[in-house]
Amino acid sequence: MTATPAAPVTQDVVTIPRRASEEGLPNLVGLTRAQMREALLAVGVPERQLKMRLNQLWQWIYHWGVRDFAAMTNLAKDFRATLAANFRLELPEVVSRQVSADGTRKYLVRIAGGHEVETVYIPEEGRGTLCISSQVGCTLTCSFCHTGTQRLVRNLTAAEIVGQVMLARDDLGEWPEPGTGTGDAGPRLLSNIVLMGMGEPLYNFENVRDAMLVVMDGEGIALGRRRITLSTSGVVPEIARTASEIGCLLAVSFHATTDAVRDVLVPINKRWNIEALLESLRAYPKASNSERITFEYVMLDGVNDTDEDARRLVGLLDGIPAKVNLIPFNEWPGAPYRRSSNNRIRAFATILMQAGYASPIRTPRGEDIMAACGQLKSATERERKSRRQIEAEAGL
Repeated sequence: MTATPAAPVTQDVVTIPRRASEEGLPNLVGLTRAQMREALLAVGVPERQLKMRLNQLWQWIYHWGVRDFAAMTNLAKDFRATLAANFRLELPEVVSRQVSADGTRKYLVRIAGGHEVETVYIPEEGRGTLCISSQVGCTLTCSFCHTGTQRLVRNLTAAEIVGQVMLARDDLGEWPEPGTGTGDAGPRLLSNIVLMGMGEPLYNFENVRDAMLVVMDGEGIALGRRRITLSTSGVVPEIARTASEIGCLLAVSFHATTDAVRDVLVPINKRWNIEALLESLRAYPKASNSERITFEYVMLDGVNDTDEDARRLVGLLDGIPAKVNLIPFNEWPGAPYRRSSNNRIRAFATILMQAGYASPIRTPRGEDIMAACGQLKSATERERKSRRQIEAEAGL
C-alpha cells in the first residue's frame, strides 16, 4: 500500500446499508475444512457422506460466493433445511466504500461488537491487491504509523479476516458464474492479498493461519501461497510457525539500520532486536519454500535515509535473499516526521541496487482517502466525534 497522486484528486463515498444478522447460529464462514467437517458431523451428517457434503458446501461458499443455503441447488432440500436451521453464512458489514481518484477502494467494515476496521483494494495493470486487517487497532505504536495511534481492541476472528476477502469480491463482482473454472481459469480482479492493514498479524497467529488456509484452498477462492504476503514488525517466535503452518511470502517492517533508531520507529525492537530478527529470517525462505523476503523501509527525512544507512542496510541483509521496498512516508495530520526528498530516496535506492538488491520505490496510491501505507485509521470515528462535540455545544 502506498501514497501521493501527482494531481488534485476527488473521492466518491458510497454508504452501504447495514445487513441483518442471524445472531446465535454458528457462522460457517472462516472455518477450515477440518472445522467445517466437525460442524457437519455435529448436526447429523452421516460419516459416509461427510466428504461429499463438505466439498459441495465449500464450493458453494468459496467458489460461487453463495450465502443462501436455499440457492445451493445440488443439495437435497432436507439437507438445506438442516443447514439453515443450524448455521449462518455471514460477512462483516460494509459501512462505507471510498474510491480514490487512482481507483483505490477503501472499505470501512463493521465487525461483531460494533467495532470497525479498514480494508483496501489497490488495482494495478494485470492484478489487484487487497490489503486486509487482522486486529481492531494495533498494539505496536510504531511512531510513523497512523494506525499505531489507535489502541488495540481485539483480534479479528478467522471469519472476519476471510470475510474481508469475500466482501471485496462481492464489490468487484468477481465471483464466477456457474460453469466457469476455479483459480486462474476464473476472474481475477483480486489476485493478491497482503496482510498489511490494521494490526500485527503474528499477534493473531491462529486466526490468520486458519483464514489463509481457507483462502489458499484450491477448490474455493484459490489464491496460492505465493499470492499472499504477510507483513510483520518482527514477532520473532512466530516467524518459524508462519513458514511451517502457512508458507506464504513474508514482509518485514524494518525501517531502520540501528537498534537505537528502530527502538523509536518500531518499539517491538526493544523485545526482539535487529540481530534476533535477522537470525529468524535467515531460515525462512528455505523453511517455507518461499521466495525472497521483502524488507519494508519507510523513508523519513533526516532519520533513516542517509547513504550510511543504505550501506549499513546492505551489510545487514548479507546472506538473506531479499528485496527492499522503499516507501515514501505518507504524511498524516500531526505526524512527527517528514517524507524524504525524491532525490534522497533515489540515491538510497541506487546504493542498494549497486549491491545487488532490488529496491523498488512504491508509487503512492490512495492517499486522498487515507488508504496509504501507515494511514489506516477510520476517518468515520473522527467525524462522529466532531458531530458529538457540535451537538453537545448546541445543546442537542
